[in-house]
Amino acid sequence: MSGRRLREAVQEEFATYGMLNMTVVISGLCNVYTHYITTYEEYQAQRYEAASTIYGPHTLSAYIQLFRVLAKAIATDTVANLSSGPEPPFFKGLMAPLIPNTVDRAPVGTTFGDVLQPANPKYRVGEVVEVTFVGANPKNSAENKTHQTFLTVEKYEATSATWKIMHNDASWETRFYWHKGLRGHSNATIQWHIPDTAQPGTYRIRYFGHNRKKNFLKAVILPFESTPSTFDVVTTW
Repeated sequence: MSGRRLREAVQEEFATYGMLNMTVVISGLCNVYTHYITTYEEYQAQRYEAASTIYGPHTLSAYIQLFRVLAKAIATDTVANLSSGPEPPFFKGLMAPLIPNTVDRAPVGTTFGDVLQPANPKYRVGEVVEVTFVGANPKNSAENKTHQTFLTVEKYEATSATWKIMHNDASWETRFYWHKGLRGHSNATIQWHIPDTAQPGTYRIRYFGHNRKKNFLKAVILPFESTPSTFDVVTTW
């Protein structure tokens, strides 16, 4: 409904200046998501879409007002006279002081990726595998491309003697939890909710991360990975 009202308003504005029967297409050409835009009437119900219209009940009216101005400028060939408007905020500069990049530290006698809580030797489909590791800030991994996932669930293929990736951190069946501690210490917990479709066999969970350390006065980010012991998945005991 919001899209239809917006199209009709733009068509009407063009028609005012003699450009009749204009075809108006709403196409998402920008790379910024402004969330939902409901009509004023839909907003009153406060269902999901309305509650997610973050600029209030008159959001659509504001859009229509601005698009009418743009349509008029196009129709009268005065686009060059339009104001450029305010510059969008650049949040990266604001985030730096709020979330400082601290050095990661592993407990004495351990290293990043060491297993603190291993998986059980055997699980049944429908159960949850959980492994906890000595972790590092996941934000470090966003700053480089060494690994494309924080975790993998892999199944051993006996015929080829290789490990096949069945799930990663984008899978519905997996969970990745980062537990922040004090003074750079942290743990990472990986869960695999074994689906009913899982085939019996030998599996393993792998953890991929990056730790930040100080090298003289410069911060260095180092990749690490961990492959704990395997476990079996069965359909019945």
